[in-house]
Amino acid sequence: MLSRGLVSQRIFSGFTLALYSRSSSSSHYHSSPHHLISSRSFLLLRSRSISFSSSLVHSTMQRKQPRSAARGQRWIEKPKSDRPSSTAKEVSSVGGVEAVTDKFSSLSIPQNDGESSVPPPDQQFAGVGLVNNNPRQGVWETKSYGTTSGATAVEVEKGPAAQVVGPAQGGEAQAASGGLNNAVLSKLFKGNLLDNFTVDNSTYSHAQIRATFYPKFENEKSDHEIRVRMIEMVSKGLATLEVSLKHSGSLFMYAGHEGGAYAKNSFGNVYTAVGVFVLGRTFHKAWGAQATKKQAEFNEFLNRNRMCISMELVTAVLGDHGQRPREDYVVVTAVTELGIGRPKFYSTPEIIAFCRKWRLPTNHVWLLSTRKSVTSFFAAYDALCEEGTASPVCQALDEVADISVPDHIKVQGEILEGLVARIVSHESSKDMEQVLRDFPLPTVDEDAKDLGASLREICAANRSDEKQQIKALLQSVGTSFCPNYLDWFGNEGSDPHSRNVDRSALTKFLQAQPADFSTIKLQEMIRLMREKRYPAAFKLYHNYQKINSVSSNNLHFKMVIHVHSDSAFRRYQKEMRNKPGLWPLYRGFFVDLNLFKADKEKAAEIAGTEKGAKKVDENNGTFTNESLADEDANLMIKLKFLTYKLRTFLIRNGLSILFKEGPSAYKAYYLRQMKIWNTSPTKQRELSKMLDEWAVYIRRKYGHKMLSSSVYLSEAEPFLEQYAKRSPQNQALIGSAGNLVRSEDFLAIIEGGRDEEGDLEQERDAGPVTTVKDRVAKDEGLIVFFPGIPGCAKSALCREILNAPGVLEDDRPVNTLMGDLIKGRYWQKVADERRRKPYSIMLADKNAPNEEVWKQIEDMCRRTKASAVPVVPDSEGTESNPFSLDALAVFIHRVLRRVNHPGNLDKSSPNVGYVLLMFYHLYQGKSRKEFEAELIERFGSLVKMPLLKPNRSPLPVSVSSVLEEGINLYKLHTIRHGRLESTKGTYATEWTKWEKELREILSSNSEYLDSVQVPFEFAVKQVLEQLKAVAKGEYSAPVIEKRRLGAIVYAAVSLPVAEIHEFLQRIAEKDPDVETFFKEKNLKDSLTKAHVTLAHKRSHGVTAVANYGSFLNQKVPVDITALLFSGKLAALEAHTGSVNGEKITSKNQWPHVTLWTGEGVAAKDANALPQLVTEGKATRVGIDPPITITGVLQFF
Repeated sequence: MLSRGLVSQRIFSGFTLALYSRSSSSSHYHSSPHHLISSRSFLLLRSRSISFSSSLVHSTMQRKQPRSAARGQRWIEKPKSDRPSSTAKEVSSVGGVEAVTDKFSSLSIPQNDGESSVPPPDQQFAGVGLVNNNPRQGVWETKSYGTTSGATAVEVEKGPAAQVVGPAQGGEAQAASGGLNNAVLSKLFKGNLLDNFTVDNSTYSHAQIRATFYPKFENEKSDHEIRVRMIEMVSKGLATLEVSLKHSGSLFMYAGHEGGAYAKNSFGNVYTAVGVFVLGRTFHKAWGAQATKKQAEFNEFLNRNRMCISMELVTAVLGDHGQRPREDYVVVTAVTELGIGRPKFYSTPEIIAFCRKWRLPTNHVWLLSTRKSVTSFFAAYDALCEEGTASPVCQALDEVADISVPDHIKVQGEILEGLVARIVSHESSKDMEQVLRDFPLPTVDEDAKDLGASLREICAANRSDEKQQIKALLQSVGTSFCPNYLDWFGNEGSDPHSRNVDRSALTKFLQAQPADFSTIKLQEMIRLMREKRYPAAFKLYHNYQKINSVSSNNLHFKMVIHVHSDSAFRRYQKEMRNKPGLWPLYRGFFVDLNLFKADKEKAAEIAGTEKGAKKVDENNGTFTNESLADEDANLMIKLKFLTYKLRTFLIRNGLSILFKEGPSAYKAYYLRQMKIWNTSPTKQRELSKMLDEWAVYIRRKYGHKMLSSSVYLSEAEPFLEQYAKRSPQNQALIGSAGNLVRSEDFLAIIEGGRDEEGDLEQERDAGPVTTVKDRVAKDEGLIVFFPGIPGCAKSALCREILNAPGVLEDDRPVNTLMGDLIKGRYWQKVADERRRKPYSIMLADKNAPNEEVWKQIEDMCRRTKASAVPVVPDSEGTESNPFSLDALAVFIHRVLRRVNHPGNLDKSSPNVGYVLLMFYHLYQGKSRKEFEAELIERFGSLVKMPLLKPNRSPLPVSVSSVLEEGINLYKLHTIRHGRLESTKGTYATEWTKWEKELREILSSNSEYLDSVQVPFEFAVKQVLEQLKAVAKGEYSAPVIEKRRLGAIVYAAVSLPVAEIHEFLQRIAEKDPDVETFFKEKNLKDSLTKAHVTLAHKRSHGVTAVANYGSFLNQKVPVDITALLFSGKLAALEAHTGSVNGEKITSKNQWPHVTLWTGEGVAAKDANALPQLVTEGKATRVGIDPPITITGVLQFF
């Protein structure tokens, strides 16, 4: 049974709107919009005391629910060995779980066939008010939907479809079609009403969000940093990771038959007509004979509660994405309460419950609430990112996730765009489990046999123009979803989208006094966006749904807030951090605007309404992650698959380049894309071969006439299918091909060249792409400075530049100021030198470690007309510092080799370690990406000085340990003493001991520290090349984030090669046979890497590899128990140990470390060595006691 009690105010405050009558609200709204707001505010605030019971509804649902319904439920909560459990905690969470259930218990959908709560026709479409919910008044019968066996062409100028109000002649629609307002409409379309509408003290504006989708949040951190933070939050029990499929379609929003249908940036076009039709057909498939009644109830519910549902609309009639779906469908991705304040978005459990009540399709969702599951998920994606298709991806996620909530969409196909992973509340898992128990998957009604003409049949039968297709679709969907055609065709004889409403409407809206708190916030948003000149448009249209209310003192409009560039969202996010009261900038943003005049009495009512609405807004959060900090609540990452990207980005998006600029430009384009994606070298070679062949094929077939991107799959899919058949390697590259759905005969007609987002703009041929380069003008100076740490070789670099005149290929004089020789304020001295020699290149030989110094340099550049270029040592960095411990060790090692340093920081200094730790901590709090991004943003360029070899061995344990001890000691010291010298204070003795130990350990590892550095001459050459590029204007910003190339293939424990060489040498000294075997093998050159394979995705499966994710980068002890060798192979027998008490077990039957293979022998053949030993074809040398070597678990 569903739990009963007080329904959450958050979800069901809208139900109280039914308490006031339709007639009064309707009449007052048209003459006095603020009166409606006041009533709503009062009722919303009183909704705490209202309770609903769901027992009757649930019992009816139980009675009607077929027994087979539960069988379709696939979710199973897996045993969670690493999740803490507590009876006390479970008891304490009962209230939260009941709240979720209660929340949906009042989403009453009567199951009785004979009665309906939907009102008769004269009430249903009589305006924007509410209905008299008397279930005994009879059943509202609409025009039969889908009763014909085939599609019929619609005559645009004849029949009932030509009447703009459509089949339902009632309410505002009837008045609009009747001629009662012809004079008003004439004035409206001529602009007279708007021109004559003046803004004065009695003028008010009222704005209500009509439809919207989630805000677009841009993560400031790198994907790697987001992953690390997600894993950390889940591991600590602070959050759950939610993963969902990313379908390849278009955004479609629906707010009820009165609220309207919307695409991403438009309404009233073929995109929204297709969306309405597919949604209506979805009801027919789900409800069968009850569909018409349920459609009407659903629309009445959305209108009454001011709600909007957002969907991914996936069809074959609106242009090609990654694959044409076998059938057209929608998936609900968001449910939003618009209310009278800020929009409130349902959590995923709430969406699932809502959709299962109405039998609407939902996305496939996985919840991961343990460290093991979330690390395994990321590893699974990394293993599948270059070859993943829908079936193996979903199977892998089902195996690693704690909860899997399946969809019932089986018509998308195998080409999967990607996954979306986001952080949600830790309680989401419990809430989801409760929802899945209370709302089992609904079964498809067996009566839904004859659905009538399909979307594709209707589009195929109506090919004359876009208008004909729209009318045919709207006629077919029936009056429940489309009682009139006003949003598409306006008033008879007019075109609603022939032009935007005059811009003065927006100006008058901003000048008028706000009628409520929502209007205040929307005005604030628009003013800020205009003031900051964000790349966005505010498009206003006549609101034909309100045409019966239009008068000289009462004007209604629809506004579309269309953001042209993602940069606007990023900039707006920064503003929100500075101004927390700002409302979010949403994607898919539609607002109903009303300009009206109010007398003193009405103005007083409005003033009272504002206060109440503000209180409501302050208590409502946009998201449900209230328990998380703002930054964490918005953590989201999109993970796309190469099989999708090769179709959309490389083939479809490359068509214009291929046909307009030729094959060489196309090759440069796709190679650049693959480099940006960090595609593995193997896949790059395979894709290059395939794309070169595609370019020849399609140009030969089409000549100079470019293939349309909207139907590119008609050519690409057969090509890919044939290419995939040639080899298993090609099949893995392509992913899935064949079963092409041909769309040319039923493709929707989109006039004016609009794109899928409905931007209402004519497509134009793209001109040649020009890149704006940062160039240092010759009539200004250049400051080269060094955000580094002592020992980063800045002084040596400056000497190299000074000692080789003309090395920068720049005729400006070069001079330097060495910080260690300057007394007093160094940067002031640099500024003075700049003023004396304004056109020179200044090498600022001093560490510039923080934002305070960077601001001084910026100011200096502005005052002395100069540009500045930061030169930084290249390093991977850590999560909270731009420099790694490897780099810090090298810097200290270099300083300890100095003699007679002018700054007295050399081997004779007693506290070298402390000083370098102090510099190291000046950068604390910034990741490498944040560090470099800020420098690029401030100075427009960044030069990297190579420091460490990329394929070096890991930092010795003794070195990393002593550095970590020093960091901990530094933290203790600074907490107690601040910047007091290390030779003073409580920890002076500890510092002395540590400094001594540091020198000893670095000295004993000096050979390693020397070997991992790149040659200084190479580093100088690289820096000079970059500096010359900046001066010449050939600079391009470096790739900030270093990522692993390609997909994960296997998991292994990586072992230090130096220790293995040393170990083998000791064995050879004791065993002549071993010495003889290795004598001519030259292992020092051939054995550069060593590992113990744990699992391989080809042999053991993706999940087997992914399950090692929770141990990634952990140290694993490996016992070496034997050496086996034959004439063609040599390997060490290995036994992996434990990490934090958990045994690391290899999936290989014989875990080993391959040392050597003969010519033509694969490394994997070493698996046969034990068998060869039994056959007498190989030798086994036992090692007793075993030798333990510590390695690191990694993915390769």
